[in-house]
Amino acid sequence: MRIALDATGGDVGSGLLIDGAVLALNKRRDLEVVLLGPEAELKEQVSLKLGSGRMAHRLPIVHASQTVSMHESPVDAVRKKKDSTVMVGFDLVKNGKADAMVSAGNSGATLAAAIRKLGRLKGIARPGIASLFPSLKKPVMLMDIGANVDCRPQHLFQFAIMASSCSALLLKNDRPRIGLLSNGEESSKGNALVKETYGLLQKSSLNFIGNVEGRDVYNGDVDVIVCDGFVGNVSLKISEGLAEAAMKMLKEEIMKSLRAKIGYLFIRKAFDGFRTRLDYAEYGGAPLLGINGVGIICHGSSSSLAICNAIREAANMVENRVNDSIVKTLAECTGKESHA
Repeated sequence: MRIALDATGGDVGSGLLIDGAVLALNKRRDLEVVLLGPEAELKEQVSLKLGSGRMAHRLPIVHASQTVSMHESPVDAVRKKKDSTVMVGFDLVKNGKADAMVSAGNSGATLAAAIRKLGRLKGIARPGIASLFPSLKKPVMLMDIGANVDCRPQHLFQFAIMASSCSALLLKNDRPRIGLLSNGEESSKGNALVKETYGLLQKSSLNFIGNVEGRDVYNGDVDVIVCDGFVGNVSLKISEGLAEAAMKMLKEEIMKSLRAKIGYLFIRKAFDGFRTRLDYAEYGGAPLLGINGVGIICHGSSSSLAICNAIREAANMVENRVNDSIVKTLAECTGKESHA
């Protein structure tokens, strides 16, 4: 299994990204991680960290002279930067020299490069980005989280199919429960997009349980939540901000009194467990669903653990043939819908 890694994308530097690759190699002996970026710089980094041992041979380097910055236009970057890490990485996937691609760089450019190099899965109108959210029971998959801000009902219907297939295989959910994010549980609630999508999902063979509200994201009673990329991205950013603020507030309260500090010593293990459940690093990255290949987008400030988990997540998607499942489910749902 060979996973291509954008070793210059993101905000953390190539050294930490390579650390994440090494963690992944230690956890899976059947892996190789192809590092993408300036060859001389990456060779020096690998040599400093690993010398010339066997582990270093599992970190081959493919030269890419350009990197897409976080603030560049994705369309312009894909058109002008032909030798960027994301373009080179997805070219490796296209030509069978890598099984998947992982990047913590510009997410828009990563998606654009994936579509340019790999194309879409058969029948998929718009690829999207899925993300895992912690809940009281088990992770919930939300799609789309930013790739498509203006959607039609058919796009959301396909998001449900793609996320359901991914959730079933990666999270081992038998017939994932699908909810449609709205401003109320009643079928009459929502804007025109939500109401029309509700009808498509209700008539399908998917395990659609109806509308869900924002507060339902974290209760764990649903496995997949569908929305357009505008709503999904706002939900993601609010959740990230709330988690960060909650941890800071708790810390501030603990530091206010000696009694609270002493109490913290007794609950520190539980506090650390709570922090871990909220940490995006535990979930790896966000799968690009709907492309004719496998790609994972990571947070720009990903830790080495997050990169490690994203690499392992990419390998799991390849092994579980998630794309085959998406195409099959789409064909089944489309057939039944047209029959109805």
